[in-house]
Amino acid sequence: MRKQGLIGKVVIVGGGTAGWMAAASLAKFLEDSSTSVHVIESSSIGTVGVGEATIPTIVGFNEYLGLDEADMMRRTQATFKLGIRFDDWAQPGSRFLHPFANYGVPLHEIPFQDLWLRSRAAGDQTSMEDYCLPSVMARSGRFAKPPPDRTNPLGDFGYAYQFDATLYAEYLRDYATNKGVERTDARVLEINTRAGDGYIESLVLDSGDRIEGDLFVDCSGFRSLLMGECLETAHEDWSHWLPANRAVAVQTESVAPPAPYTRSITREAGWQWHIPLQHRVGNGYVYCNQYQDDEQALATLLSNIEGKVLSEPNLLSFQTGMREVFWKKNCVALGLAAGFMEPLESTSIALVQTGIHLLETFFPSRGFRQCDIDEANRLGRETWERMRDFLILHYKLNQRTGDAFWDDCREMGVPDTLSHKLAVYKSRAHLVEYGVEPFKEGSWLSMYAGFDIEPESYDRRADRIPDLEFRKSLEHMKEIINHAANLAPEHSLFLHNFCSGQ
Repeated sequence: MRKQGLIGKVVIVGGGTAGWMAAASLAKFLEDSSTSVHVIESSSIGTVGVGEATIPTIVGFNEYLGLDEADMMRRTQATFKLGIRFDDWAQPGSRFLHPFANYGVPLHEIPFQDLWLRSRAAGDQTSMEDYCLPSVMARSGRFAKPPPDRTNPLGDFGYAYQFDATLYAEYLRDYATNKGVERTDARVLEINTRAGDGYIESLVLDSGDRIEGDLFVDCSGFRSLLMGECLETAHEDWSHWLPANRAVAVQTESVAPPAPYTRSITREAGWQWHIPLQHRVGNGYVYCNQYQDDEQALATLLSNIEGKVLSEPNLLSFQTGMREVFWKKNCVALGLAAGFMEPLESTSIALVQTGIHLLETFFPSRGFRQCDIDEANRLGRETWERMRDFLILHYKLNQRTGDAFWDDCREMGVPDTLSHKLAVYKSRAHLVEYGVEPFKEGSWLSMYAGFDIEPESYDRRADRIPDLEFRKSLEHMKEIINHAANLAPEHSLFLHNFCSGQ
């Protein structure tokens, strides 16, 4: 029996990671209803498929679906990810990790960064990373999962995956079709809208079939077939803040055990990614073609990789930004159809999750309510804009001098929301939070500390803590973290045992 008021049919245009994440999640969400889900994808149309790194939200998504983690990792050749290491961003030879965790613990309700700054003011040069378990584990190539109870905040952290995105989409396709999702291999030739209100009514396929639906989900990639072309939803250009507009990617053989983190390394006109999977390494160079042409970019990438090249270079063009709305009439855009942030912090799959979550939170009845659509769009925009600000921060704080691209990024203006955050932290080490913050306090601290941002002052209540108690507390934090890190096995060993069921 259908849930009261639910629509009858959802049609998803496009497969790939976004399409099959949506299909799998909606199949789970609608499993006790009679609402059907139908995916239209064409095997003759390739997918981008280079997004191989994720952030911790993916773990919750897989748990919601009820996936077996070890099975998923075997099928997608996945490795574990504790964070992202940034090489040469602060200065040549520098390295810092953005971990999926907080640093230290408060003392007398005083935030940890204020404790650390008091220690620094007294001459202690201990890195903030020494107060973070995943940072210490990553440094020695170790991995362990956080304890289930998470009672000790020093041991509470998140993790994510580095996987083959194409294999992950195939894995979810099997999951979704086993739950009754219908799949048609065809191209969309025509989109029919309803007279009067312009709602999408049906699709005409190259097979000659006509597919009707109540709700349409656009996962057609950069083309944005439904949201962009049919409904003419404008695209907001953010390239004045995030100027990279090209990426070239290649796969290589592994030459070393996989590290439990993704690497981001600055190059002349952008940055290079290094993502270790079980069976190979994903490499790519994200750059701006105003500063380096495609031929030079490919040469830069190929001269900075290790191992035998396994694939032909894949060149992608893009423009950072988002659609004005991701939900319009009876159409929801996900993935590249909704916009693109660039892959610096592995946000693409997380933004797909955001769209799916908002769709399910405000899932429509037969009468679409504009107030629900407006609220979903408001929350979606906040998520995109706060992620945008976090990415801009990396470019704004860079200290790579002498290259026009990086010099221009350092001098650019930034959104007021980011400017305010930076100003307040530089003034007194306070971390500003808005209503929706996809990246939490620990993430922002990792950037400020990694780029050596020195606040003018800190919370002076930290100075009232007796010196002996203060020093013992910080030493105790480091001891607990080092002890836990030393107990963790090497990432490759943990990975082998976990995936083999040992």
